[in-house]
Amino acid sequence: MPKGDDWQEYLAAAIKAAREAGAVLLNWREKFTISEKGRSDLVTDADFDAQKTIYDLLRNAFPTHSFLGEEGLEHAGEESDFRWVIDPLDGTMNYVHGFPYYSVSIALEYQGKIVVAVIYDPTRDDLFHACEHSGTFLNGDRVHVSGAEKLSDSLCIASLPVAGDAAHPAVKKFLAVLPIARTVQRLGSAAMNLAYLSCGRADVYWSSTLKPWDMAAGILLVKEAGGKVTRLDGSPYDIYSGEILAVCSHDVQQEVIPLLCRE
Repeated sequence: MPKGDDWQEYLAAAIKAAREAGAVLLNWREKFTISEKGRSDLVTDADFDAQKTIYDLLRNAFPTHSFLGEEGLEHAGEESDFRWVIDPLDGTMNYVHGFPYYSVSIALEYQGKIVVAVIYDPTRDDLFHACEHSGTFLNGDRVHVSGAEKLSDSLCIASLPVAGDAAHPAVKKFLAVLPIARTVQRLGSAAMNLAYLSCGRADVYWSSTLKPWDMAAGILLVKEAGGKVTRLDGSPYDIYSGEILAVCSHDVQQEVIPLLCRE
């Protein structure tokens, strides 16, 4: 299996694709139209245009690779060992409302394992990247998760379902952590949440409602920055489970898991 510097060609292509897609998002910002996939589940012209930009660039560079993308993209390549997992606009609701917390997320899997990750925030020109066994970087500088050792010192982020009422399990998890953590936020972009955790801007992130493209790149960023990624109960993560718990330290993980697993 290739390692380290062997991934640089793929990383360079992912960075180029993410930057070009970010430029597309900024260009569409004042002129997009919106359609609804479901209640409060929006898609814009920008989503499709950004995804096409990424796909065209990567498909041209790696014609035998497979692709999976949020906006209906699923292409099985001749060489099934490699698959690109793409979210062209993670945080569409934020984007639509002009809230500057959204990103382009691109991950590369090799034999089902995430080996390259790029998350790009075009509003701040922040580019996060990681390759397996090579660390996580923000704008070229290596970053690490925070040193928080207690949940009471932690900035937590949670993803909640649309229109979830007080009886919803995800809302109960939010309320279980709220009195103990320093703060619990809901910010609207799983990819950005994971990127921020990887560089110490957040300490805990969890969700039970994600898709593979929401979390694929962010998982590698957190792991390569020294963080831990599991399902909510601490078992190994699975990008198809919908669940993720990402934390900055073992001690914080051990505090938060019982709260998230309360009946």
